[in-house]
Amino acid sequence: MTRPSSVTVTVPARLHFGFLDLNGGLGRRFGSIGMAVGGLRTRISIVPARQLQVNGPDSARAREYVEQLYDALGLRGGCRVDILEAIPSHAGLGSGTQLAIALSAALRRLHGLPFDIRGDAVRLGRGSRSGVGIGLFEGGGVVVDGGRGEHTGAAPIISRIPFPDAWRILLVLDRARTGVHGADESEAFARVPVFPEADAARICRLVLMQALPALAECDLVAFAGAINEMQRMLGAYFAPLQGGAPFASPDVAAALQLMESEGALGIGQSSWGPTGFAFAGSSDEAQRLAAFARNHPRCRGLDIRACKGLNRGAEVAADGVGAASYP
Repeated sequence: MTRPSSVTVTVPARLHFGFLDLNGGLGRRFGSIGMAVGGLRTRISIVPARQLQVNGPDSARAREYVEQLYDALGLRGGCRVDILEAIPSHAGLGSGTQLAIALSAALRRLHGLPFDIRGDAVRLGRGSRSGVGIGLFEGGGVVVDGGRGEHTGAAPIISRIPFPDAWRILLVLDRARTGVHGADESEAFARVPVFPEADAARICRLVLMQALPALAECDLVAFAGAINEMQRMLGAYFAPLQGGAPFASPDVAAALQLMESEGALGIGQSSWGPTGFAFAGSSDEAQRLAAFARNHPRCRGLDIRACKGLNRGAEVAADGVGAASYP
């Protein structure tokens, strides 16, 4: 592979709708469903340099990833990494995983090495529970991963369905709060009780027999209904770790309830939040709902936006040439 003089990688934010099987009684645990969204992304540029330089938002975390990759891949020489845009950190949008694997793709392309996104994700400690972020880097859309078994590295992607072009996602971001992450997240999973097998079975049925067929048939009411019920069950399970509430941010919860009263569908929280989401059937409807919430006194200080779903993965551009979808 020819070695370029510069590489730019752009990767979208992701929504994590929840885990399929936190019980694990069949030998695989977790499994999850999520999707790629437009409007929020991480974009990095990398060029050779005499020593390692990392500039821009989230640079401390990026430097750690680059140093780990240099060690794991036996790379020589330095590089300058510029983080041009960054997904908000610890907001439930996949910032850490997307940054890590964007750096993996950029460094491998810069050094003429074949891509190994899944392998590098494991090396960097990403995807230990959900494989959604890795799967969305590869291809976008709405994906389901098959969870982790005894010998699983990165969880396999077992379904990928395009998100209908006409539909929109309403995002509600609370910049004043962060979700559970890092060591606190691991501790939280260690403290929760055993997830009921019947509830895991119900969630799997909702995903397989309602959410995914509804996507294929462009039935927003059925799709949003499945996500909403899944979120309700998981929100109740994790509520003790979020101050007794299903949402990490009471302000986000209030905004979503307001939009739901006006017709928004499928409200929920992405991962540990605090970012919340809902769905609308058209751009006009999404803009109406977003404007309604922004103008409400209860929603002051929140970042509320209407976004498209993305049915493509990350983009990798070398030497200033127009970006091409990974790989």
